[in-house]
Amino acid sequence: QVQLVESGGGSVQAGGSLRLSCAASGLPFMSYAMGWFRQAPGKERETVTAINWTGGSTYYADSVKGRFTISRDNAKNTVYLQMNSLKPEDTAVYYCAADLTFRRFAMNSREYDYWGQGTQVTVSS
Repeated sequence: QVQLVESGGGSVQAGGSLRLSCAASGLPFMSYAMGWFRQAPGKERETVTAINWTGGSTYYADSVKGRFTISRDNAKNTVYLQMNSLKPEDTAVYYCAADLTFRRFAMNSREYDYWGQGTQVTVSS
C-alpha cells in the first residue's frame, strides 16, 4: 500500500532552517505530483508548495516564496522541503501528500489522495 513518511521536523529559532523529507513507497513515484501542506492549531490546512512529477514545475504559497524550496529525487522516491528564514508563523504540523491522478499538477489539498502522518515544526521568536 501507499506510504508516505515525513521526517526532519523540530524546533528552531526564528531565522533558522529545517529540511523536511518525505519518503514514499507503494506507488510509481515518478508519475505523480507531490505537495507539502501545513496546519497550525485552530487554522485550516493550507498548501505550502507542490512539485510536478518531473520536478520541472513548482508552486509556492505567497507566504513562503523566496524562503522555502521543494525538490524531489525520483531515484530515491523522496520529496524534500528546505525551509530557510523561518518565522514563528511557520509553526505548524507539516504533511506531505501524493496526488495519484496520473500526471496532474494540483495545488488544492482536496486533490491529494495519500497523506503522511505529519511532522511538527515549531519556530520560536
